[in-house]
Amino acid sequence: MLLLVLALLAPSLQAAVSLPASDYKSRHGDLTPREMRVAKNAWSYFVANYQPTTGLVNAVNKYPSTTMWDSASYLAALTAARELGLIDKAEFDRRFLQFMATLNKLVLFQNQVPNKAYNTITGQKVDYLNKPGEIGFSAIDIGRMLLWLKIIKERYPEHANNIDNVVLGWDFTHVVDDCGTLYGAYLDKDKKPQYVQEGRLGYEEYAASGYQLWGFTTCQASKPEPYALADIYCVLVPYDSRDPRLTNQHNYVVTESYLLHGLEMGWDNADDREERPNNHSHPWMKNFADRVYQAQENRYMITGTLTARSEHQLDKAPYFVYDTIFSDGFNWNTITDKGQYVPNVAAVSLKAALGMWVLWDSPYTDRLFDAIENADEPDKGYYEGLYENGDGPIKEFTANNNGIMLEALMFKKQGKLLRFNTNDPRNTSYAPSLWEKRLVDVFEQNNEPRNRPFLSVTPGIKTWCDQTGTAVRTAPKCSACKCARCDSSAPVKLPPVATSCLKQ
Repeated sequence: MLLLVLALLAPSLQAAVSLPASDYKSRHGDLTPREMRVAKNAWSYFVANYQPTTGLVNAVNKYPSTTMWDSASYLAALTAARELGLIDKAEFDRRFLQFMATLNKLVLFQNQVPNKAYNTITGQKVDYLNKPGEIGFSAIDIGRMLLWLKIIKERYPEHANNIDNVVLGWDFTHVVDDCGTLYGAYLDKDKKPQYVQEGRLGYEEYAASGYQLWGFTTCQASKPEPYALADIYCVLVPYDSRDPRLTNQHNYVVTESYLLHGLEMGWDNADDREERPNNHSHPWMKNFADRVYQAQENRYMITGTLTARSEHQLDKAPYFVYDTIFSDGFNWNTITDKGQYVPNVAAVSLKAALGMWVLWDSPYTDRLFDAIENADEPDKGYYEGLYENGDGPIKEFTANNNGIMLEALMFKKQGKLLRFNTNDPRNTSYAPSLWEKRLVDVFEQNNEPRNRPFLSVTPGIKTWCDQTGTAVRTAPKCSACKCARCDSSAPVKLPPVATSCLKQ
């Protein structure tokens, strides 16, 4: 039966030089009444779970805890709510100012960067049981937060000082090394911090783009290698080939990291200031995203199982899973963070479904939209997902799911979410931000101890330095000497996209 279906599929795919997904356009235009209703329902989560004492929002419904990743999803939702007209500028400003005041006062992990979790009512750093204490930091979560702080700084320059002051308070010594590798931290049994490389293909590159937007070099984290290819319904899907048994990190392939890069970065490089919707300056990220999408559409065509996979919460034990296209050697592997195989909780992720709908305009994603559009509860937001086995909705609600749904709808209206303002540093009249002024000053005492990046001296920054008599801090002339084994300019050769069954 499978061979028969593949044979039926093959002719339509043979005609294309590349995967069909690469020819699907993204959706653009004003929201229809139907789409606006989805946006309003998703925003209701952030109304119900807002904590007025801190301005933070619960990551999970009624559970007063959050992470930097989930808080970034709140910032995405907040921005979308303003841009889609669900709230006005005054409401946005009130919420954002209080959020930033709390972010600025958070007690950091070991006085470095934000802890992995915080209580949303008190602002205290907590463990994953929401008990006071510190547990380490996540470079991936911080990368997503940096990306959203940059998006808001560019969209609304009136908030730039607040944003810069927060980031200037962070110490990146243990987060990014000279090769551009990202490190997270945890406490060992003696409560001593251990710093370990963090991130696998997809998540690693997405998070690295957040650091790049603030001037960090992320050469090692931004390379696709090492990777291998998994043959999944005739699509060669890339996965991180570092052995999970040796690294204790699972190589999850999910939709989320690729679709977030598409929505927020437009699958463009961090320094790409141009607006070209169908021209992606980060071609391998777009190519890998197409593969992840295509494998899921093919699964539906072949098995009839509606598929939109991502990490998601559950309304029962084990409460959180990575619902993957591929992980740890297996296709369609649904596992916990400990690697336990739990196939019965595989689900159609609503955030993945709506993200796929907006980035790939196809009959398949129309089917996904039809399936999820009413999977919500009044004043709670959208369910986390729909169980693949027919058990109905996952009756849990989260900031990440509803936030990503909102940013997907904002993308439909506006396109790429990172929009640089007209204050271009390539112009001599450019006014540098507080962040830039501190970082280019050779006498700023916190630059070296906090491992702040060296910024490129653009014409605008040079003019400001000349006018103010600021001595310029520049990178070592031989930057490659610090990490000769990583070449950020090395070209990435794309692997073949499909197996022979589609080429006969």
